[in-house]
Amino acid sequence: MTLSKEEVATFKKRLEDLKAQLTQTVRVTAEDVKADASKGYSQHQADEGTDDFVRTISLEVTSKEYSVLRQIDRALEKINEGTYGICDLTHEEISIKRLNAIPYATMTVQAQEKLEKGLL
Repeated sequence: MTLSKEEVATFKKRLEDLKAQLTQTVRVTAEDVKADASKGYSQHQADEGTDDFVRTISLEVTSKEYSVLRQIDRALEKINEGTYGICDLTHEEISIKRLNAIPYATMTVQAQEKLEKGLL
């Protein structure tokens, strides 16, 4: 079942909105980490440890958000190429249920599982 032009347009809008939202979140998080780093060190070792922990968590979250942003960019590329909804690896159609759940999915569930297990 190939996606209609209307469905692709709907997914494109969702992807663009998600990209804008994540870009803003990454920007704010990066600014917060920079601001915390410029404050200097805490007076107490426990506070310093907490500050480092919070900074580390913020950076990890930002890293995961960057990964999703790259996936969104790839999905938008696929829309422009006319291959949105087609698996990058198997060239099979990605189910509409999967695209509704993860609009930036570029692989079928089966291909994603194989990739994650190192079988591809």
